[in-house]
Amino acid sequence: MAAETIAIVGESGTGKSTSLRNLNPEETFIISTTGKPLPFRAWKKKYIPIKIEGKNVSGNYYVSSKWDQILKILQIIDKMMPQIKQVIIDDFQYVLSYEFVDRATEVGYTKFSELAQHAMEILRYSEKMREDCKMIFLTHSENVGDNVNPKFVIKTVGKLLSEKVTLEGLFTYIFFTKVSEGDSGRMEYKLITNNDGTCVAKTSFGMFEDLEIDNDLNEIIHVIDAYNEGE
Repeated sequence: MAAETIAIVGESGTGKSTSLRNLNPEETFIISTTGKPLPFRAWKKKYIPIKIEGKNVSGNYYVSSKWDQILKILQIIDKMMPQIKQVIIDDFQYVLSYEFVDRATEVGYTKFSELAQHAMEILRYSEKMREDCKMIFLTHSENVGDNVNPKFVIKTVGKLLSEKVTLEGLFTYIFFTKVSEGDSGRMEYKLITNNDGTCVAKTSFGMFEDLEIDNDLNEIIHVIDAYNEGE
């Protein structure tokens, strides 16, 4: 069986990275494409840069936006770190956008095919990871509709790339962020579990009772596991 892939999709500041706050760091590995600080207390104590000494591997944090380096780390996690039960790539969209900028002077359309291929290499390997290891991608959204009739999808780096790869079809579950003012007047950060007419969120039938849930990835994983076990 293939590993399950989860996408958490939304704009910056809408709670994607904050959703990681309750994960067990002993079972979690974070690949950061930007190296930005994580938005919860004591994250530096919980997530330590990876250190590889022969067959001994320690740490649970790595920074790179290079697709080939990310693949190498995934292979190490898959084969040498059985304690890791969830791998986070934060923010996956920058794997595409940074390479796009690096190759901005290249002419022709070949680079778009190669960008799509590189993104697919990461996603295809993710599906081959250990069955007990969930692959979780935090990435940006894009409105391909308009202000009156919005339609939010996973952002790539332009129409030419979007035509080559439909990212939504490659994930088992997709959650979209939503920020709104609560009854107390404070902003509430939620995740949308299924298509509400404005986004392409998806989860299995009956997995979540509510269309909007707290942005707690740890709780989401518990719900997914219970659903799969029939609990």
